[in-house]
Amino acid sequence: MEHTHSSPSEQFAAPPFWRSRYAAGLLVFSAVAAYFLLSEHRAHFIGALPFLLLVSCPLMHIFMHRGHDGHGSDQQSQRSSEQSSQKSSVRQAKASGEQP
Repeated sequence: MEHTHSSPSEQFAAPPFWRSRYAAGLLVFSAVAAYFLLSEHRAHFIGALPFLLLVSCPLMHIFMHRGHDGHGSDQQSQRSSEQSSQKSSVRQAKASGEQP
């Protein structure tokens, strides 16, 4: 009979940070701090909102264009769709026996 023994470190592996009690404490502390900052400094926060909106525009432009292939990809995709439509019309003409 074979027994496999695991090391003690494998048996008592630490949970990920966001599932630990420290993360719960950090979330509670952050919520309390946010409440007091907003309640005591509401005038400063509301006064900064227009500037935060202006700063968010370039940041969104930088981070939201990450998934694109660049600004020239629209022209390339339009050309490829035109070529594929021309090829399909040629195929249909050949299938029906017409000259393209």
